[in-house]
Amino acid sequence: MLSVLRVHLPSDIPIVGCELTPYVLLRRPDKTVTTDDVPESAPLDGHFLRYKWYRVQIDRKVAVCSVHPSEQATLQCLGCIKVKIPVAKSYHCSPKCFSDAWQHHRVLHDRAVNENGSEEEEIFSRFNSTGSGVISASLTGSASSTSLTNGSTTPLYPAAVAQRNGGETWFEVGRSKTYTPTTDDIGHVLKFECVVIDAETKLPVGHPNTILTSRVIPAPSPSPRHLIPVGGADMMAQLDSDGRISSSGTFTVLSYNILSDSYASSELYSYCPSWALSWPYRRQNLLREIVGYRADVICLQEVQSDHFDDFFAPELDKHGYQALYKRKTNEVYSGNIHTIDGCATFFRRDRFSHVKKYEVEFNKAAQSLTEIAVQTTQKKAALNRLVKDNVALIVVLEAKFTNQGADNPGKRQLLCVANTHVNVQQELKDVKIWQVHTLLKGLEKIAASADIPMLVCGDFNSVPGSAPHSLLAMGKVDSLHPDLVVDPLAILRPHSKLTHQLPLVSAYSAFLRGVGLGLEQQRRRMDPTTNEPLFTNCSRDFIGTLDYIFYTADSLTVESLLELLDEDSLRKDTALPSPEWSSDHIALLAEFRCVPRSRR
Repeated sequence: MLSVLRVHLPSDIPIVGCELTPYVLLRRPDKTVTTDDVPESAPLDGHFLRYKWYRVQIDRKVAVCSVHPSEQATLQCLGCIKVKIPVAKSYHCSPKCFSDAWQHHRVLHDRAVNENGSEEEEIFSRFNSTGSGVISASLTGSASSTSLTNGSTTPLYPAAVAQRNGGETWFEVGRSKTYTPTTDDIGHVLKFECVVIDAETKLPVGHPNTILTSRVIPAPSPSPRHLIPVGGADMMAQLDSDGRISSSGTFTVLSYNILSDSYASSELYSYCPSWALSWPYRRQNLLREIVGYRADVICLQEVQSDHFDDFFAPELDKHGYQALYKRKTNEVYSGNIHTIDGCATFFRRDRFSHVKKYEVEFNKAAQSLTEIAVQTTQKKAALNRLVKDNVALIVVLEAKFTNQGADNPGKRQLLCVANTHVNVQQELKDVKIWQVHTLLKGLEKIAASADIPMLVCGDFNSVPGSAPHSLLAMGKVDSLHPDLVVDPLAILRPHSKLTHQLPLVSAYSAFLRGVGLGLEQQRRRMDPTTNEPLFTNCSRDFIGTLDYIFYTADSLTVESLLELLDEDSLRKDTALPSPEWSSDHIALLAEFRCVPRSRR
């Protein structure tokens, strides 16, 4: 007979908006063990599985900490209540937690005072800058009970009670194997129940298997990042009803290394809570962030093959995006072929149509190079050094919108977008330069065949001032550059060949050239010696810039840029990934306008 051997959850901390998928291990009538579902529509030997989810309401309600959402709150900021900040942000788990978070927390107060017109003098005259206890109240007894109403008199729970056991009331909230917690579940334990049912009698066979979660916590919400105009506008970019920039003839491009789940180990990122590092949580948080930017073109790196097929492609399709993907080659990789990552490019179907796709496999280029330029005795060693499975995806798109002021409105407006992820190994400086040079030579061929604006996006695993960055930004590499010393195969010689003719400029350098409100703050987050952000990657072991969006300056202009994060934007002593930001990289986004040919 069908029986349930084991039930468990990959993570016992449920988060609002993140689907919970239990692991159910079954023994079939033939004694084999499986995790396959047995639904009522396809019973096995006259039996099927029935699932139920319950919200467990304990008579004593509990608030959760806004900084450490897996912890129960013991303090509430009274200032938040007075200035009408959402009540969930007012809770803290300890006086130290409140004190440590005060500098960031005070920003919420300042914003609320400006937006709600509260009487700042009355509210804050008693509060000092250290965040001392006079501004908070302990949560005890009735105080914690009333705190979970969220300011609403409407009951959070249905009138019908499913089950009651002592001081607990269980409300049925779902009848499928998976369940996605809602805001109504915050602060409450969930119970999953799985039982074998007789297909004929519809009665349970044996005892149900159950598992309890920890209390549901709200999804952390980082402060939104705004688009900052760099062309002299006097206000931050306004969004239209679809969330896009209200400017005719412009388009936005996002580049983001999302951190593949196969690399997101607890050993490497021990500072990130396990629940925030889990893929079920990260994928929802990443999707929420990516969709929120409303970019017309999206270039993602480190997208696992299975995650592209099962999650990103179908989810972004719902938001109007067409998807293209290039998986890394697997000559070096020895793991599960489905978890190999690659580059994914998405574009809005209402803004662009797909014209052509080019796939660049650096392994194939390495094979060709060794056949021509490497001595027979060195071929094996050369391939071992050059073959690293990295790829690039080049997409040619046609715009469906018109370029305001264009001199030839009837002519097709094409756009070439390259998306790449260069080798990560820092000691292989020659390989990095060679991969970037190979990509640029391919783009030159496309440019020679058509008058087409170009974007080169990705994670280049190269800091500003390195040889790969110099090649991209300057069009050449100085023959005395220290990176060129590492060239055991002599593939970079003569150094004079390390050039290209594309007029590439880094989009974020516009923060140092532009004029307008908000640019001073952004300039403080830039390195004036390299014209690049201070960092796009921030882990405990490394902080620096590895990601770029380059554009051809003779055919495109930068209109606005997504504001940069600074170290103060990250919670004290926290690196990435974190509960708020689900990658160790930050997203880059630029708004461009095509330059009419008459002005070139």
